[in-house]
Amino acid sequence: MNKKIILASFLVMLGVTGRTQTVLEGLNFGSEKLSGTARFTGMSGAFGALGGDISAIKVNPAGSSIFLANHASFSLNNRTYNNSYAYLNTEGENRNNNIDLNQAGAVLVFKNYDENATVSKFTLGFTYDKTNNYKNSYHTNSVNNISISDYFVDLANGVPLDLFTPIIDQDNPQNSESLADLYTYLGETNFNAKGFNNKDLQTAYLGYETFIFSSTNPEDLSNTQYESNVTGNRFQQQYNYLSSGLNGKLSVNGSLALNDKFYFGLNLNSHFINYNRKTVFFEQIDDPSEVNEIYFENKLRTLGRGFSFQLGGIAMLTDMIRVGASWTSPTWYTISEETTQFVQTYRPGTIKENPKADPRVINIYPDYQLRTPGKLTGSLGLIFGKSGLLSFDYTFKDYAGIQYDSDFNSFNFQNNQIDNLLKSASSYRLGGEYRIKEWSLRGGLRYQESPYENENLMSELKGYSFGLGYNFGNFKIDFAYDFSTQDYAASILNSGFDQNIMIENNLSNYVLSFSFEL
Repeated sequence: MNKKIILASFLVMLGVTGRTQTVLEGLNFGSEKLSGTARFTGMSGAFGALGGDISAIKVNPAGSSIFLANHASFSLNNRTYNNSYAYLNTEGENRNNNIDLNQAGAVLVFKNYDENATVSKFTLGFTYDKTNNYKNSYHTNSVNNISISDYFVDLANGVPLDLFTPIIDQDNPQNSESLADLYTYLGETNFNAKGFNNKDLQTAYLGYETFIFSSTNPEDLSNTQYESNVTGNRFQQQYNYLSSGLNGKLSVNGSLALNDKFYFGLNLNSHFINYNRKTVFFEQIDDPSEVNEIYFENKLRTLGRGFSFQLGGIAMLTDMIRVGASWTSPTWYTISEETTQFVQTYRPGTIKENPKADPRVINIYPDYQLRTPGKLTGSLGLIFGKSGLLSFDYTFKDYAGIQYDSDFNSFNFQNNQIDNLLKSASSYRLGGEYRIKEWSLRGGLRYQESPYENENLMSELKGYSFGLGYNFGNFKIDFAYDFSTQDYAASILNSGFDQNIMIENNLSNYVLSFSFEL
């Protein structure tokens, strides 16, 4: 169906904000999933003191100097998740999977054949990593004693009726203000002095146009009180959440080896975000009511670009013992967002039985900045000749360091929420490898503390992995399986309900890698 899209002008007024930025969004953009080569994944990512793997470079940039020859690899993965949810005494689950290219890269090794030189080797690497996959979905179907109409009424109360009333040109009705015109006006005008939020005004207006609520005094345009047109205490409610997209990273790596004992490296990282989210809330009223059905849809599109860097070092204390340390800077993002909304209701027996508020307007917000926290990693590796190895990584990250900023908007509310809700968290990774001729057997464990002060909002993450590989000489094939589980509370975004959906997320990841010595 073709329909006209009206572009809202950039919301450049001071104080104009859509409140699409949340603690969870910042946490998503500031977190990384376990991803990389099959060897890396099979050992749960515990590679900070080992190096010698393309994905190890993103943990410690000094790891590229461990390579003995030019090396390249790419990996395919099948990511499968199962969301089990509980909401208002109802339970269910959603499953989905996604196959894609999650890693590719190459390292060029430049050896110094002067045995007396301090710098024995220099490497240059180029890598791509899919650091986070935002594909996710869940669906709830429950009975509530609270209607979504109360949310619309709360948004409207205190707002003069004239802001919800289109201007009518009596002499030329075709020039009268349309729904899209008024919706755009509410979105791009600075109401900061009156204490009104643009997105809230737009949402309330759509509810008014679809008769979810009415003014207590419709003859008085200065009236600021409203009442719901929904009655009853039993409401059948469905909520659908669907997100997609990715957080990717392109890196340039440089590393050098000193006397083949000490290794130092630097990564320069370019990040990009492509995130889409759609939420649909549908309510049916069981009891007799003027409004019997409410359909409320919100869409968000987020695009971002960012930069970070990493410093790292590895020391070979003995032929058996290696230690490593690395620091990852914060990532500085510039992010742009667009939103759309749609509301429709069903009013049996009235002139307008199916009123629809579809402004066909894309709200384009000014770019804002997001800083996600850096991290420190310490590593220990034990090398047992050609038989195998053990490795342990410890990482510290302060999630309260997530911060929003903008030249146009104030993000004090969001930043205060982050300070109050999030905290620093540690993660632990343990991995091992055992070699039998050309075969390699691998396994790993990982544990990550909750980033929330209240662990009921998000639990710790637990995971394990295993894998195997075969070495053909200059060509290797590796396979790995990784499983992780974590519980979290998901709010019903943009619907106004305080009740959370409790979700148990079980993620399985199958990785197949191909690597070459060039």
